[in-house]
Amino acid sequence: MDTTRYWNEFFSGWPAGLPQAGIVITTYQENIPFIRFMLADGTIALERDRPDTIGARKVVLALSAIAAVKMTDTDSFDRFAQMGFFEVG
Repeated sequence: MDTTRYWNEFFSGWPAGLPQAGIVITTYQENIPFIRFMLADGTIALERDRPDTIGARKVVLALSAIAAVKMTDTDSFDRFAQMGFFEVG
């Protein structure tokens, strides 16, 4: 399943008041902490606050290579509603 469209919608809908910070987990099992991101056609550019083990602070990744996103902010869980999530039941 190609998840490009879903991740594009997720990041495009990121609320302006929510810090652009988190951790992208890739399909390669790599954790990429980020403090800022930008989108392009089918890709995302991530900026880190510290370099990785080989000195890179920025990475461009295919959206289809994202397996999960971990959120590091401490705001209310209800903020996810602004990103299109809803409660069930």
